[in-house]
Amino acid sequence: MDHFENIISTLLEAEGYWVRRSFKINVTKEEKHLIGKHSIPRPEIDLLAFKFSANEVLALEAKSFLDSFGVNFEQLQEKHEVPKGRYKLFTSENYRSIALSRLLSDLVACGVMADANTKITLGLAAGKVYQNRSDPIREFMSDRNWFFWSPEDIKEKVEALAKRGYENDPAIITAKILMR
Repeated sequence: MDHFENIISTLLEAEGYWVRRSFKINVTKEEKHLIGKHSIPRPEIDLLAFKFSANEVLALEAKSFLDSFGVNFEQLQEKHEVPKGRYKLFTSENYRSIALSRLLSDLVACGVMADANTKITLGLAAGKVYQNRSDPIREFMSDRNWFFWSPEDIKEKVEALAKRGYENDPAIITAKILMR
């Protein structure tokens, strides 16, 4: 389990979401051919965040990149017919369409997670952004009705955890220690 994903999961739960980690999508052979990669492994969504009262699901990619250059805006804007790179769901419209459609079908098949009217929104939680360019990424994501938490958003939400009542959760305990 990725610890950054755990922190993002805790933050989402604090906002009323129920979270499932590492959800594999069951794309069919035909869908793989339509994607352009007949031998790809099943796509995996880092975090699914369910808000049942709104009948919505966030399909989130969690990219910490804390000791690297960070999420690169230019790479996020690329367009690929056949999925490639770190941001496949964002850069390949065909792949995204097939994967998110199949995700909804898989969730409906589970019986209690979604129905045909559930709205699925693609999203990104970034622990670090290359050259601190969160604003252009936020605008890019907003223009597409996608969800985005920048490092600044995450920091603000972690600080808010410190004000919560005691919970035996590493992220909340760490926030309380750091914010004293």
